[in-house]
Amino acid sequence: MTIYRGHLLHISGSPSLEESTSALVSEPDGALAVDATGRIAYSGAWSGLPAALTDDAVVATAGYLLPGFVDTHVHYPQTLTTDEFGGGELLEWLERCVFPAETRLSDPAFADLVAAEFVRRRISAGTTAALVFGSAFPEAQDALYARTLEAGLRIVSGRGIQTVGPASASALLTTEDASIALTRDEIDRWHGQDAGGRAPDPRTALAQVAVVPRFSLSVTPETLRRLGDLYAGTRADGVYFHSHLNENDRPGDGEIAAVRESYGVDTYLDTYDGRCLPGSRTSGESLLGRRSILAHAVHCTDGELHRLAATGSSIAHCPTSQLFLGSGTMPWRRTVASGTTIAMGTDIGAGDEWLIPRVLNDCFKVHMSELGDRSVAIDPAQLLFLGTLAGARALDQEQRFGNLDAGKDADFVILDPGAQPGFELSLQTASEGGARSVLFTLLMGMREASVAGVFVRGRRANPPDSASA
Repeated sequence: MTIYRGHLLHISGSPSLEESTSALVSEPDGALAVDATGRIAYSGAWSGLPAALTDDAVVATAGYLLPGFVDTHVHYPQTLTTDEFGGGELLEWLERCVFPAETRLSDPAFADLVAAEFVRRRISAGTTAALVFGSAFPEAQDALYARTLEAGLRIVSGRGIQTVGPASASALLTTEDASIALTRDEIDRWHGQDAGGRAPDPRTALAQVAVVPRFSLSVTPETLRRLGDLYAGTRADGVYFHSHLNENDRPGDGEIAAVRESYGVDTYLDTYDGRCLPGSRTSGESLLGRRSILAHAVHCTDGELHRLAATGSSIAHCPTSQLFLGSGTMPWRRTVASGTTIAMGTDIGAGDEWLIPRVLNDCFKVHMSELGDRSVAIDPAQLLFLGTLAGARALDQEQRFGNLDAGKDADFVILDPGAQPGFELSLQTASEGGARSVLFTLLMGMREASVAGVFVRGRRANPPDSASA
């Protein structure tokens, strides 16, 4: 048993977003006891630590203990492509910046360099679990999984599937047959892998696989039909589905207009819901479900939001990248009211912040800036929920991680505010306002410098050595 002593902050139990305000646990002198299997044996006040544990090793943190952050949308092939200037919105940026950059991962040596850097950046940001939009190239995906497992982090990923696209994406495209074969192969080889080999239950493993068409404009109705068949046969093993939805609605030639015109559907979501034929006619199996996460969902209709909620699908909210690409603001009150699970995504590289609290900072600001009665000041406890427990829920792994409740895997971060200039004094001042004030200052103000330790299943994550291109 190892006992960590510090200020515990987490959202306990299994509350809704609204209920998280009353589920906030703040123990200024807290204890987190981790057993030899990597599970949390005790979480609470230091004074309440069971006597049987008091002789065990103690690590005095003199800082804060939080659940590991969960990133539900991040692009591994764009690790070195943040802040690329495309001179336009989403579609221009993809063609001019992203497709050429992702093509470079066809070189296995370069892909391994990027995979190592990706893992290092995750650890520096305290991201213990991530849903990762993968590379089109199998060797690059192999490097990503291997580097992630070496470090001891959690990952859900899948190769980015593209069967149609512009000339700049030509190296990323495959045939329909190859897209299915490569996806099957990735599932067979990587879904359910742990650091020491294959897990007895693939749904509990550190490495899991998703079916990941880039977005509807990068595939055809036939691709989606065949992916639906593939997904129907792998759901029971816990395979995920991940893609983009309703990100950019520039009039006339933006993403949403292009999808609706290309497919002849009523809504963008229909293309993923087994209704991608003209008039939204049934085309095959739906890709929606409780392990289905759609990124952005900025411009959803009420019907799309309620369909997401009804199927148990989730939204990866990416306010930082939406600001970068001018994609607009997801209507907070309307989206929350639908009952759809909302979690946070950095969306590296349109997003340029690896640290989930930096994305939460943008989340607070953009929704505070919505017009009129749509404006909302998101409660600090709800922000913490969005960056931790909501992410675990979206990944359908809430029973394993996402907070510091006893019995869960010990996925947590140690924060040392003293390592960040001026931060400790800011938190001391905030303490005069109580737990919510401290939490808000912590989430709004922290940077990577304050991340002092990252643990998954009770084991410290070890970053790869840094390398240069």
